[in-house]
Amino acid sequence: MKFEWDKNKAESNRKKHGVEFSEASTVFADPLEITINDPLHSISEYRFLSIGKSKQGQLLVVSYTEHQANNIRIISARLATKHEKKHYEHNN
Repeated sequence: MKFEWDKNKAESNRKKHGVEFSEASTVFADPLEITINDPLHSISEYRFLSIGKSKQGQLLVVSYTEHQANNIRIISARLATKHEKKHYEHNN
């Protein structure tokens, strides 16, 4: 899997949510990671949300799109809410 992101968006995300996109990319290695479609934000392209633990042990929600097979462009990343944590725990 290859990851990419906009540098300015990554910096904005780090300031707003305290999460680096490099850390967010490690969520996809979590064997218990959950991915769902994000139709609310899939206007010009299909977007997805993944909930999983990063290598640093934080439970993150990552918004992304797939530009090509196995080429993931991260759009945003943040800590999971209490509701999202329960969803992750309930499904694993």
